[in-house]
Amino acid sequence: MIIRETGRLRIRGWKHGDRDLFAEINSDPEVMEFFPFRRSRAEADALLDRIGRGISETGLGFFALALKDTDAPIGFCGLAHTDLEPHLPDGTVEIGWRLAVPYWGKGYVTEAALTLLDYGFTERKLCEIISFAVPANTRSTAVMKRIGMRPDPARDFDHPRVPDAHPHLKRHVLYAMTADEWKRQRAKQDFSRRGHGASAPRSDSTVFE
Repeated sequence: MIIRETGRLRIRGWKHGDRDLFAEINSDPEVMEFFPFRRSRAEADALLDRIGRGISETGLGFFALALKDTDAPIGFCGLAHTDLEPHLPDGTVEIGWRLAVPYWGKGYVTEAALTLLDYGFTERKLCEIISFAVPANTRSTAVMKRIGMRPDPARDFDHPRVPDAHPHLKRHVLYAMTADEWKRQRAKQDFSRRGHGASAPRSDSTVFE
């Protein structure tokens, strides 16, 4: 199942052969720097099974992110229903990502996130998409800003599933984008492309750093 493709990436359903990569990113201390735990292989496999079931049931979830040329998995990026009431209301959809370290700094997350915003708003008819992270996780918050999301400090929250033993990881900042904001952003991009001629890059294939 292919969700979307960009110039360099394929966003698709998970395959059995992706399990090694999924376990790697869930146990890598650098990738998991802002999470209070690392997952064993058994825990990673169980999580991937749950993600797969969620995608099958709802069509939303954290999809596999693969290189388009080889179909090799490099991480995940997706749209998923949150389970954080009362901090986030039932029905809230977040965009999230995780990437193996060798693929950092190449703009892959931004490229994938932009096309998933379009997918969420144009095909899934979502009213709003949010994202959240620990404030110190500036790599993630930079992506949120880059794809056009705005901070919403009134909705910042302490993550209920972060143990008290990790107080520096409890507070999360929230970014959001509505469908109307997405339409305005795309209109500006379309206007800019027309103004610069046909050679202007499209948002789904530009290399973002």
